[in-house]
Amino acid sequence: MAEATIAASKPKTKPAGVFEMPKFEMPKFEMPKVEMPAAFREFAERGVAQAKDTYEKMKAAAEEATDVLETTYSTATKGASDYGLKVIELARANTNAAFDFAGEIMAAKTLSEVVELTSAHARKQFETLTAQSKELSALAQKVATESAEPIKSGINKAFNKAS
Repeated sequence: MAEATIAASKPKTKPAGVFEMPKFEMPKFEMPKVEMPAAFREFAERGVAQAKDTYEKMKAAAEEATDVLETTYSTATKGASDYGLKVIELARANTNAAFDFAGEIMAAKTLSEVVELTSAHARKQFETLTAQSKELSALAQKVATESAEPIKSGINKAFNKAS
């Protein structure tokens, strides 16, 4: 019975094939106290000051670029919305003209009247589409110019600051 209690209190050994790293502590070294030369300290302080100055300039430039992009996006979005609304307005006018033409054709009594109505409608629609194309072209050019203006002024401002 004495042997049973001794065996139970013995620490268990690791199974074969399991490796455990021995504990190792890094030796503690004291760093020597070295006096930094004044010239080196001044050089480091100037470097830090230049880095801070450069950071501030880059931060300001990034903020300006963000403002320019926000303005450009806002302008372009409004312009695209205006253009889309104009396209819908013109499509509605063209659809109404087509329905009016269909009503006139249905009311025609002779073939010559149908031919006359068709040629008059075609001429009128050609003129209308030409005017609408010019109007859409002018609106697209206006949107492009207004969208590019913030970028142009931002670039000019950046070049003026750099020079």
